[in-house]
Amino acid sequence: MIKNRDIIVVGLAALDSRIGSNVINLAHEFARNNRVLYVNYPIDRFTLWREKNDPLIQNRMNRMKNKEPNLVKLEENFWTLYPETVLESISQLPVNWLFDILNKINNNRQAREIRKAIKTLDFKDIIIFNDTDMFRSFYLKELIGTKTYVYYTRDNMIAVDFWKTQGIRTEAALMAKADLVVANSTYLAELAGKFNKNSYYVGQGCDVSLFDSTLIKKPPVDMEPILSLKKPIIGYIGVLFQLRLDIQVLEFLAQSRPDWSFVFVGPEDEAFSASELHQQDNVFFLGSKQMEELPAYLNYFDVALNPQKLNEVTIGNYPRKIDEYLAMGKPTVATKTEAMSVFADYTYLAVTKEDYLELVEVALKENSPEREKEREKFARSHTWEANTNEIFKRIEQVEKA
Repeated sequence: MIKNRDIIVVGLAALDSRIGSNVINLAHEFARNNRVLYVNYPIDRFTLWREKNDPLIQNRMNRMKNKEPNLVKLEENFWTLYPETVLESISQLPVNWLFDILNKINNNRQAREIRKAIKTLDFKDIIIFNDTDMFRSFYLKELIGTKTYVYYTRDNMIAVDFWKTQGIRTEAALMAKADLVVANSTYLAELAGKFNKNSYYVGQGCDVSLFDSTLIKKPPVDMEPILSLKKPIIGYIGVLFQLRLDIQVLEFLAQSRPDWSFVFVGPEDEAFSASELHQQDNVFFLGSKQMEELPAYLNYFDVALNPQKLNEVTIGNYPRKIDEYLAMGKPTVATKTEAMSVFADYTYLAVTKEDYLELVEVALKENSPEREKEREKFARSHTWEANTNEIFKRIEQVEKA
């Protein structure tokens, strides 16, 4: 276990973001025994113009105008930095040499702000932990002087159109020069291994404390009519986006088994809103819910689903929702991917839509209190502490080499 070190965390998720992120959880875990500076990414010019009325952007502007401090201590051993600089919007530049020049300028602007914080906090012997910030933090090790640079890959970002223009070559080069690459899926670790021999799968943390059936006192109001139908409830919780989910699997299931109820909790994109699922009497879309509300819906599922569509974006993703499903003991049927291999003993993995139908039936028949307890125990072993320990083990391994 690494202790009494100074760690700088940079990445794609700002600490004031409206949604959570792996790196935020990890940073807090790092701070249990180390000093941590969490750097909120600087705003770029286009975002500043496009989202100027967003309260989060206005907060950044106030800090830049010295109306608020930019280096803030949030808790013992944990500080956050709001860089007082604006970066050039360059991610879509197609000319490599021009991108590289402007990216170095952006890196220098961010590094200048970080160096000020390092001096104030008297950070030494620094570890940089970079959460997939392949552009803004490309030169950070050279610009601030650190002992160990760790690149963290948690999504196959370069499969997304936004990142393809410059991300394919830039991320590969950054992985190659990092001291260490850590990944939250075996698939991503193998991809990183093509560029850096010190690439490792370190697992995934998940806070499943909310997902406890003993805390559920009654069903949500919009679940009560569905429960009154006395049918097995097959459900999914999460975003309903065509890019990530296979609509055809869900349509096939709903049409094949009108004696089952299908419940979907989460926001829909246009493809889902226009799908035949909305014409099925046994399908119920309940919309977006707050995080703390989700366990009450999951509690009444008989089988939980994760029908991922197989593509470059999804194939390597660690599905945190599986831990949430299993933490409540739910039989779970999901698409078979390399990332799902770690769940193989506790879930039912499907390849085709026919597999899904067969495996949901098997899951309903085989469920038992004993199986539920096994699933819960497995999911609750995936803590942020365990995830951090794996990362620290790999850092120590590289530093001792």
